[in-house]
Amino acid sequence: MITKAIIPVAGWGTRRLPITKVIEKSMLPVGDRPLVDYSVQELIKAGVTDIYMVISNVEPCQVKAFYQDNLALNTYLTERGKADRLELAKTLPDNVKIHYITQDPSGKYGTAVPIAMVVEEYNIDEPVLVFMGDDFIWNPGGKSAASALLESLEGEEDSAIFGAQIPQEEVSRYGVFSVKDGLLTEVIEKPSVDEAPSNLINVSKYVMSPSLLREIVSYVNSNNFGPTDQEYVVTDPIMSYLQKGGIMHVATTDGEYLDGGTVQGWLHANNVVCGGEK
Repeated sequence: MITKAIIPVAGWGTRRLPITKVIEKSMLPVGDRPLVDYSVQELIKAGVTDIYMVISNVEPCQVKAFYQDNLALNTYLTERGKADRLELAKTLPDNVKIHYITQDPSGKYGTAVPIAMVVEEYNIDEPVLVFMGDDFIWNPGGKSAASALLESLEGEEDSAIFGAQIPQEEVSRYGVFSVKDGLLTEVIEKPSVDEAPSNLINVSKYVMSPSLLREIVSYVNSNNFGPTDQEYVVTDPIMSYLQKGGIMHVATTDGEYLDGGTVQGWLHANNVVCGGEK
């Protein structure tokens, strides 16, 4: 059973300025919860008990504050006869722990970096789930992305990647999967509609085996890209992992991919979650 997950939430959220000057991107509200909490609660339901969050070196950290008990609030609710709301204020079950690791925004940049940081800091040598903190799959009453990823695994050393299904005419904005017999063969960045091998896009939700994690650490440590050069993108070590014989299953659900990284995506996510759109 996989009980560990990594969620990168560091960075300035520059696509959402100016609001991200004062609100961390992962803490932007969707309904009455922050973006990141949809992934956190989904992972907990899938059996995760240790979550490793990579945060920015900016204080106060809103993510940490959200997942800590607010003793003053609890006292207020109790004294004012609102104890029935204490459960709403408790954002983390007692059996789940969040471990925080700080990423310097002036250092190496890209989706591979926070994963490598966690693996090295905590000496992780077991499969982990990896979710980003600013998007989620909305499928109330149906199969979650985490459940689909875990169910797709066959071998102990296998990895898995989640593919969100989108309209074919929108694929040129994303990394698109090439799939054979349910396994990932390639991620093709921003293909034309006619050349796209599928309508499954990469939304950075994975199960990563120990061998894939080692590949990511090696990739980050053995390259020294400058601050304006190539990002340390996680699809590079994933492709290396596949070329060396690694297996990565492609998982899907009938849920809807909701992305809070843009204003339009965030507004749509709120409309969907709050019942304004189907």
